[in-house]
Amino acid sequence: MLRVRRFTKFRIRPAVCRESRPTRIAAWTVGGEPVPFALAVTQHYQPFELGGRWGRPWDTTWFEVSGDVPADWAADASAELVVDLGFTGDQPGFQAEAMVYRPDGEIVKAIEPYNSWVPLTEPGPFRLLIEAAANPIVQVPYEYEPTAMGDKATAGNEPLYRLTGLSVVRRDRTVWELLQDVVTLDGLVDVLPAQGSRRAEIVHALERMVDVMDPEDVAGTAARGREVLAPVLAGRAADSSLIVSAVGHAHIDCAWLWPTRETVRKVARTFANVLDLSERHPDFVFAASSAQQYAWLKETQPRLFERVRKAVGDGVIRPVGGMWVESDTNMPGGEALARQFVLGKRFFIEEFGVDSEEVWLPDSFGYTAAMPQIARSAGARYFLTQKPSWNETNPMPHSSFQWEGIDGSRVFTHFPPAETYNSDLGAQDLARTERTFRQKGAARNVLGLYGWGDGGGGPTREMLAAAERKRDLDGSPRVRMADPDSFFRAAEAELESPPVWVGEMYLELHRGTLISQQQGKRGNRHSEALLREAELWAATAAVRSGTPYPYDELRRVWETVLLLQFHDILPGTSISWVHQDAERDYGRVTAELEGLITSSLDALGGGTDDTPVVANAGPYARHGVPAMGVGPVTAPVPATPCRDGDRIVLDDGSLHVEVDRRGTLVSVLDLAADRELLPHGVAGGVLQLFRDTPREWDAWDINDEDKRSGQDLVEPVSVDIVGESVVVRHERGDTAITVSIRLVEGRVEYGFDIDWHESQKLLKLAFPLDVRADRATSEIQFGHLHRPIHQNTSWDAARFETVAHRWIHVGEPGYGVAIANDVVYGHDIRGGQAPDGRPMTTARLSLLRAPRYPDPNADQGRHTFTVSLRPAGIPGAVADGYTLHLPLRAAPSGAATRPLIEVSDPAVVVESVKLAEDRSGDLVVRLYEAHGNRSRASVRTGFSWSEAVTTDLLERTVESEAVRGTTTDTEVLLELRPFELVTLRFRDPVA
Repeated sequence: MLRVRRFTKFRIRPAVCRESRPTRIAAWTVGGEPVPFALAVTQHYQPFELGGRWGRPWDTTWFEVSGDVPADWAADASAELVVDLGFTGDQPGFQAEAMVYRPDGEIVKAIEPYNSWVPLTEPGPFRLLIEAAANPIVQVPYEYEPTAMGDKATAGNEPLYRLTGLSVVRRDRTVWELLQDVVTLDGLVDVLPAQGSRRAEIVHALERMVDVMDPEDVAGTAARGREVLAPVLAGRAADSSLIVSAVGHAHIDCAWLWPTRETVRKVARTFANVLDLSERHPDFVFAASSAQQYAWLKETQPRLFERVRKAVGDGVIRPVGGMWVESDTNMPGGEALARQFVLGKRFFIEEFGVDSEEVWLPDSFGYTAAMPQIARSAGARYFLTQKPSWNETNPMPHSSFQWEGIDGSRVFTHFPPAETYNSDLGAQDLARTERTFRQKGAARNVLGLYGWGDGGGGPTREMLAAAERKRDLDGSPRVRMADPDSFFRAAEAELESPPVWVGEMYLELHRGTLISQQQGKRGNRHSEALLREAELWAATAAVRSGTPYPYDELRRVWETVLLLQFHDILPGTSISWVHQDAERDYGRVTAELEGLITSSLDALGGGTDDTPVVANAGPYARHGVPAMGVGPVTAPVPATPCRDGDRIVLDDGSLHVEVDRRGTLVSVLDLAADRELLPHGVAGGVLQLFRDTPREWDAWDINDEDKRSGQDLVEPVSVDIVGESVVVRHERGDTAITVSIRLVEGRVEYGFDIDWHESQKLLKLAFPLDVRADRATSEIQFGHLHRPIHQNTSWDAARFETVAHRWIHVGEPGYGVAIANDVVYGHDIRGGQAPDGRPMTTARLSLLRAPRYPDPNADQGRHTFTVSLRPAGIPGAVADGYTLHLPLRAAPSGAATRPLIEVSDPAVVVESVKLAEDRSGDLVVRLYEAHGNRSRASVRTGFSWSEAVTTDLLERTVESEAVRGTTTDTEVLLELRPFELVTLRFRDPVA
């Protein structure tokens, strides 16, 4: 094959360009943030020489290109403008790219590596403008070294690129088609059995092609070469071959190694390429997720958006996923994940009349066990991802299966067996598809997602040529152009008894994403809490006093928060620029929501009673203040610490706590149970510092072997009594850690104030517990999950860092301990033995990291945390989680307000109270069963209503067995299965 490949590289490829002509080039550099075409077209352009350097990092250069197209070139549609911005051999989307405009502002298509041509359809002179983005190459594969390129302030001013090519080319169609024939067959040579007759037949044909062609006249003999290859290309696939439903795709990260402002342009460039391809290939179908990206297009490129709208109507572009963005699913709260679907699906329905039935998350870092119920509640039936194929240890056992969530809901799920969302439909990808599909024999339908992605770009004409040739080709699966919905229906129908995966789909990789960029995680958790408060008090003010509900303001804030939950922003794996923007956005969100909350509580005031009152947005009454109501508070009194020898003692009648001179807990005695929580001779509440040098993927990964290098921080600079707290201070180089320990309401409460200046270190807080447990319980969205804490299997061992939201619980029959937090997601819980040989369980919370790539300054600076510990069952853990998540807030005197909603059973938790999305004024209440039991509750309203109905997440009426009836116009009776989610809509609420 060496002869064939050399002939292809040095004879056939160069001959695709039959003739070329130079162009005239002028340029204007923006010198800052991107500008619209309307401004760029008015600027003064200076002559620019081919080969000249251009593009400071993150800057934009507009090139004005003019030239002439010979009439005979235009007549056979072979004329193209070919552009080389200085491309490297790296993947498209991670370097320079451009958009091409006509002088009237109409977009032609984009310029990308491997898709660098522009059609020139009219003879005679032409003039085009090219908006070239000088995006730096931030990713150097498998090096993960710190880079200054992720921040405009440090990226420098030297031009990054050289304009290598910009010419009018006459493409030889016959030679190009021959090249696609050769690429297709050469690919099969690499994947077919070395001694097989089909491979030998292909090699012989390729050798014969070289024989019959004239290397000095490739164009004149290309047709002859194609004739030789035609018989082997006509060989039909075996009847048992897999059927690959090929769907055009361009995974576009809303931010990653580029800021969101650049993603806006990437979206436009990708859709421009898709529309151009669709004009040439009538069977082409392109799937695109993320309503946010369509919204950006509508705002910034309205003419292009209208073309996209038409393509959706024509069935060419298929909006998929039904979410605002392809979010992380580990860390967003339950209501936030629900709103991903509410906002995403409403946008698709309102703009395109499309209600997609699939969840589309090919690249998120693990999948919550709450997702099947949330998806079904949003009207989705199917789920797609390929990320579990990245597992380090255990391959997933199924490719097509039913995925069952914590409540028993199921969605039909598919992993494209090519194990990529960026396929080129080449022989390697298709051979991998055949090799890794787990349901072979029982099923034949699989999905193939093809097109350049991550940084966008999408499918190319070469990929479509590959699909055409592999429609029915011996040695390859059959490739069919298809849409996602048709694939899912066919795949579901052919599996009569699909296997079932129960619980979370834990990704055995990228565990560090639960810890990296802690400020962003705090912003997320805090924003979710403020949104609950803002909606609750705005709805209360609207029903109680007729105050206008801030629909528009809340929607804008939700859009921001949901965008920031994208799977490379919230997990902390983007460049510095992205995380700086996120922190700024969270600051704005906080200010806006605090303003809305204040306005709503002010509207509830005005009474004559001047008794101080507080607002309780939580689902449980606290200190005399009703759940979701406003009233006077009876503040709890923390225990007063006192010295007893070299220890400090706190005792509130529920717990007796002792802190030693190392700042660690040496006793936590449950007075009611007469039981010590800590193992004998083992300290608790210990800060532990570990080396954090991942094998690769710095901001993404932590490795279990680094836990062998840990050290306990047990030499504080001081341990003092300050008011009601024991204050422990640690210093380590430039890092300062202040820990305030209180005992209040039977809870040991830790407050951390950390000025963090470490590099490649991981900080954990450890609580060894005298509890014999074989599993731990972690809160997730709308419920909780039990996970083994032993390492009996490779699956158990690989699960060494896991997600929990506001609490974890470790227990044995009849006794347990709850640990709650205000902004921690990463946890590490294992069984073990105490020094005396007795069993114990150690629960560790992962507080901070300091990775160096892709943001070399990740996590540097000040951080605060609150963590609490107390003996409790799961109901107590649920309550503690909400206590830290939704602190009481002062309200105006005279604002004492009866709650809109009261629930009789603490197991049934109200997660959201709001007015309906359709602005009808109806009140919407979302509840879930939180204790893992079958629970009955009455929901009483502080207002009357004309009708109470159950709805899906989009607030459309659905039938539900959860509602057992209504007794009056102020009460609904519910019976919920474990973790069942229900949405109630009260029509025409009247106070």
